[in-house]
Amino acid sequence: MTAQDRISPGFSDPVFQSQAAFRALLAALSEPGTLQAVAADITPPEGLAMATATTLLALADYETPVWLPEALRDGAAAAWLRFHCGVALVDEPAGAAFAVLDGAADEPRLSAFNLGTDQFPDRSTTVIVQVAALEGGTAFTLSGPGIPGSRTIAPRGLRPSFIAELSDNGALYPLGVDVVLAHGDGVIGLPRSTEIGEAV
Repeated sequence: MTAQDRISPGFSDPVFQSQAAFRALLAALSEPGTLQAVAADITPPEGLAMATATTLLALADYETPVWLPEALRDGAAAAWLRFHCGVALVDEPAGAAFAVLDGAADEPRLSAFNLGTDQFPDRSTTVIVQVAALEGGTAFTLSGPGIPGSRTIAPRGLRPSFIAELSDNGALYPLGVDVVLAHGDGVIGLPRSTEIGEAV
């Protein structure tokens, strides 16, 4: 069976479903730390959470290179994204507009992705971090734009250094990557403007 034979359908109503996904992602990034549902009537390929697949269907295209972990580059996920989004897959994290990262993997670090430039900070990578769960893990606090006071989240399935990497990423603002935590059909946005602290 070829990769083409294994490709599951994408959006059945591309305009409506992509708009719904975009609104949910906008809410996640404008209200950091809030759980948003990004769901569509699709069967994601092996290796991609529903929220990850839906996000990339809504946002990625032939002008937005995508980085995938090595385990996904030659399988169904890569074929699915090429077929439905027309994306080019890149080998180097810094060349990606969007990236899918296993939150528990040791590499690459967030700093390996495109952090933007002084002239074009908006051209940094959006990193979708797939986690084991969006709750039940090590808690940390968020503050900054879109957060009244502070919020606490506790995603599960992140490497030990990840919270420190998020903190370092926020210190680069207005440079830095935007992070979206994904599990099942849920996402939590962590834009580069978010400040990371220890849970009290």
